[in-house]
Formats: sequence, structure tokens, C-alpha cells
Amino acid sequence: MAGKTKAERRRERARRELAGKGWTAVFIGILLLTVLPLLLKGVFAGALGSALRPAGWAALAIGVVLLALNYLTNRSAVPTPAAVEPARPAPARTSQQPPMTPAPAPRMESQWSPSVLAAIEWRRFEAVCEALYAQAGFATRSQSHGADGGIDIWLQSRHSDVPRIVQCKHWQTKTVGVKEMREFFGVMASHQLKSGTYVTSSTFSGDAIAFAKANGIHAQDGAALLKLISQRTPEQQAALLAVAYEGEYWRPTCASCGAKMIEKNSKKNDGSFWGCANYRRCGGRTISKAKAVATA
Repeated sequence: MAGKTKAERRRERARRELAGKGWTAVFIGILLLTVLPLLLKGVFAGALGSALRPAGWAALAIGVVLLALNYLTNRSAVPTPAAVEPARPAPARTSQQPPMTPAPAPRMESQWSPSVLAAIEWRRFEAVCEALYAQAGFATRSQSHGADGGIDIWLQSRHSDVPRIVQCKHWQTKTVGVKEMREFFGVMASHQLKSGTYVTSSTFSGDAIAFAKANGIHAQDGAALLKLISQRTPEQQAALLAVAYEGEYWRPTCASCGAKMIEKNSKKNDGSFWGCANYRRCGGRTISKAKAVATA
């Protein structure tokens, strides 16, 4: 509340003084009319009481007038409801980030093509690869999120006791190089496996292909994967397409906790990015939308 102005304080002091004078006059009037005649006894009591009575009534009248003036002054000083300025509503708090318009889902294709691989996120890509191997008769095992030790899919054939491993890399604009191939070979060696499969939606560099051939790694790029799918029956192709387009197939999955990511704005980088909905609990990394296609 704002403090009173100097003029308001002066008027309030004047009203208090007026009230004080009024009550003083009333007190004097009562004293002259009642108290003194009772106290004065003797020869002069009657004469003195008659002399003081007019003064007592005058003092009482003056006091009443002063109190009435004080009452009217106080009443006029109270603002009427119409004069009170209505309280202004507090300004609404604005969000630090501008509202995001949800990203529309890419158009769903009716047949397999490179655009299908480009539209789906990394987890859907792995699910398609796993379903493809299951159609070929392999028993498959995978995990939806968390550390996988460099192995996305475990395969077990009915004709062999030795398992096979698959690494899936959902890249589009980035080529899988020999560095990634060497890392996968290290995973194979740690499990004492002499063969493995590396699948990508992108392509392999020449050095990566040469390294794969020399070390028992079957390299399968996006074109080879689509060719393999085209060799399935129409029913199997439709089933694989349903796996690809399952749920929010375009929205990345958090690799740490498995939750779907949400689109956010970044004032610092002046762009949008994908962030885990459970970021504070899982601590999953964020993904720039420009780099989302390179997530695996």
C-alpha cells in the first residue's frame, strides 16, 4: 500500500484536533451543568449554579456542533466505491520459450521405399530389422533402450548353436566409416564371434566395406535392405510396413529410458531439438533436429 501524502496527513491531524475540541467542550458542559452544582453547597450554591448553567449549555452545544462537523468531515473523506480504482489484474506470466507447434507426422507410404526408412526413427528401424530376421526363421532378442554393449539384435538359428549379432545404424546423411566397423569388430571379438551383420539405412565407405569383408562382417546398406524386403511376400512386406509405422514412428525414442522425446525450442542455439520427456529422471541426451537422422 502506498504511503499517505503530506496533505492527507495534515487533514487527518485537523480532524483529530476537531474531535478533541468537541469532546472537551462536551465535558466542560456536563461539568458545569451537573458536577459543580452538586459539589457547591452553601449560601452561594443556588446563585452560582444559576450563573453557570447558561455557560454549561453553551459549552455542551459547542461540543456537539464540533463532533457533528468531525463526523461529516470523516464521512466525506472516505472514498465511495465508484471512486476506488479497480485493481488491475497482474500481467500473465509468459513462458520463457515460445509455444511449439507439434511436428506433423510424415506421410505414410503404402509400399516400401527409401522414404519409409527416412521417415521412421531409430527404434522403428531396429524393430523392422528384427522382424525381418524373424520372418527368415531366426529367434531374435533385443532391448528397447539402455546400454546394449554394441549389439542391437541377437540372432539364434535352429541349425546352429552359435549366436549371431547385428548392429543397426539408422543414418541417412552420414556414411558409416571404418571407425564404426572396427568398433563392431571389437564387440564380436569380446564375444568370441567370427561373424556379424552391420545394417544401416545409409551407406558404407569404401574402407568400411573392405574391412568388413576381411573380418567376417556382413555389411548391408539401405539399398540392400530394401532389396531384401522386396523379396518377401506381399503379406510379409505389409507386416514389416506395419512395424515401421507403429505408434509415433517419426518421434525419436530416448535411448536411455525408452520414452518418446518431445520437441523443444532453444533460445541459445536459435533452433529446435528433441528432448526426453523424462529428462530430469533419466538424464538422456538431447538431439538436434538437424542431427536426429544420425541417431542410432
